[in-house]
Amino acid sequence: MKRALGLYAAALYAFLHLPLLILGVFSFNSSRFTVWEGFSLRWYGAVFSDPNLAEAAANSIEIAIVSTILSTIVGTACAYGFWKRRDRVLSGALYLSLVTPEIVTGVSLLAFFQWIFRYLHLRLGLHTVILSHVAFSIAYVVIVVAARLRTLDGSLEEAAMDLGASEWGAFRLVTLPALLPGIIAAAMLALTVSFDDYVITSMVAGVDSETLPMWMYATARRGANPSINAISLLTVVFFGALILLSERLRERKQ
Repeated sequence: MKRALGLYAAALYAFLHLPLLILGVFSFNSSRFTVWEGFSLRWYGAVFSDPNLAEAAANSIEIAIVSTILSTIVGTACAYGFWKRRDRVLSGALYLSLVTPEIVTGVSLLAFFQWIFRYLHLRLGLHTVILSHVAFSIAYVVIVVAARLRTLDGSLEEAAMDLGASEWGAFRLVTLPALLPGIIAAAMLALTVSFDDYVITSMVAGVDSETLPMWMYATARRGANPSINAISLLTVVFFGALILLSERLRERKQ
């Protein structure tokens, strides 16, 4: 029975990833259409020679890295605060941000920026996209880090302070090293969510802040372009390597 369930689960997993496999195969197709005509790397060459695509990818990387760093720092501090002092209202607000539809979040952020910019005389751009990504990424970081914190023994910090360490020293020398696998996992999740986002980004981005998902969506609407297949496969390989790396780091820290 268990073996049969395992086989069914493996078959279902393979079926769900079949579209991704087809996308990868046709990224090496010499034809523009989904008819195999021969192996070719022309679409990968087109990816690296398209200036608009390069600019969009650079914007996505910059936004993802900066927002991941900021959201990881803030989210870790929030999770630590929740661990020290439980608050049902704040915890409920945290989960509310996760279940709120992206379109609602995007509209609210756009309205907020428009209201603020009346006084600051600024415009939409990369800075508004980064702030928006930090806003929705913090919740993911808090949840992942908080799950790690629940496995820790709070008396370890107290023992460190009894031995002469300050509160900051006890956190830095005792709690932070134990949290590191969770922080890395949270950062990887925040990076992936930020790089992938389209709905919120498209609403708060300026004319000079097009991201890779925005470029892919706009290109796909204009018709068949196998360059999308190529850049999609490169993205999957990149984030797959990050996941494997984070798992290796996590196993070493355990």
